[in-house]
Formats: sequence, structure tokens, C-alpha cells
Amino acid sequence: MRKKSRDPFVPAEKQDTIRHEIVALLRKGELSAKEISMETGISEKEVPGHLEHIRIMLHRGGVRFLVHAASCGKCGFVFAKRERLTKPGKCPVCLSEKVKEPRFSIG
Repeated sequence: MRKKSRDPFVPAEKQDTIRHEIVALLRKGELSAKEISMETGISEKEVPGHLEHIRIMLHRGGVRFLVHAASCGKCGFVFAKRERLTKPGKCPVCLSEKVKEPRFSIG
């Protein structure tokens, strides 16, 4: 029989939180949710929740969180009034599903 180690497992210390990583990435340039997901290693579905929290946090600090609106790849319609940070499903004008996702930055 193997003896159990008496020392408790201590995970490696992580320097930054996911949100700090995202803020650092957005300060460098404009990124989409998919690009943020690939850079940080989180799922694409988690990104909008983090971005919403970052938007509130930055607003309190007086820093601008910029959302470059999604647009239709077929007719060019721009989703300028959209408040949600997720990609729209389809264009309301031409019903095309070729929608370019919104991009985010900090300025």
C-alpha cells in the first residue's frame, strides 16, 4: 500500500484573474469574443459575462469601454443600438446569418 502524503496539495499561484487578462488584451487592441476566448483559454460563451462586468468596472473608473458594433456581411446593416455584447443571430433587414461579430477595445 502507498502512503498518503501528509502535505496538502497547493495549486500553482496564478498572477492575474481572467478579467485582468481580458483588460490587458483589450488595452493592446480591438478583439472579438472569439479572439478573447482563444487568448485566455475560456469558452466563448463565458466572454460576454466577463465583458459586462469589465464594462461596469471601467465605467466606475472613468475609462471608456468601446464596443464596435456587429454588422451584416451581406447588406451592411450595422447593429448600432444593440446593448448586448453577444453576436446577433441574423440580420433584421435581409435575414442573412452572415453577421460579423462585435469587437471590443478600451480607449
